[in-house]
Amino acid sequence: MSDSVIYSVSDGVATILLNRPAVMNALDAAMIVQLRAACERAEQDPAARAVVLRGAGPAFLAGGDVSYFHANLPRMPELVRQGGAELHHAILALRRAPKPVLASVHGTVAGAGVSLMAATDLALAAEGTKFMLAYSRIGTSPDGGATYFLPRLVGSRKALELMLLSDAVDARDALRVGLVNWVVDAERLAAETEAIARRLAQGPTRAFAETKRLVNESQDQTLAAQLGAEVEAFARCAATSDFAEGVTAFVEKRKPHFNGE
Repeated sequence: MSDSVIYSVSDGVATILLNRPAVMNALDAAMIVQLRAACERAEQDPAARAVVLRGAGPAFLAGGDVSYFHANLPRMPELVRQGGAELHHAILALRRAPKPVLASVHGTVAGAGVSLMAATDLALAAEGTKFMLAYSRIGTSPDGGATYFLPRLVGSRKALELMLLSDAVDARDALRVGLVNWVVDAERLAAETEAIARRLAQGPTRAFAETKRLVNESQDQTLAAQLGAEVEAFARCAATSDFAEGVTAFVEKRKPHFNGE
């Protein structure tokens, strides 16, 4: 049996490929375990200076595997708690990862697919992509961090509209409300993803990590505490070789060559 999630690294970019194309990469128990392992590997991998999540086949991720739900209805509360714990570890690993995480999405992004995409730092969508929370259509509430991330991305009212009505949103509307950063022609998705990922992987990795941490923690900080955290983060960056290179390159009027240290 082929892996449901495939991890690879090339030129500083780790790719997490969702690989159940026959079911639009819908999550079942085994796939969630593999997803956690891949996300935790990407978090810790020193060879990975940026991370890309993408889906094989016609979709990014069409949510949970409803056929699996149906086949296990009597055990679903127990299975939800077990699978949810694994998925939470995957989400937390992406958020903790001291490197930028980019979602490259196409086709259908539904249910946990939206949650997973929302947990990344940046998102690029192919023209024609459809986004749908979908949970209310099967009589359940969202998971995977959707109720945490979406209000912060699109505001509480829009998040509730998406969750309660489960209407489909196209790529252009997703861009307009802040669900994704970019929309590109479908045939350009791979090339544009690679270009952004390479740019991130060649950047000042430790400065990116500090920036990501500051943004992630800002919602729970007072202004005074955030200002202090910013100064300390800047000071840590100022001790890196990338900072010395960046300042020197600026003075010498050339492009910096960061090594991630």
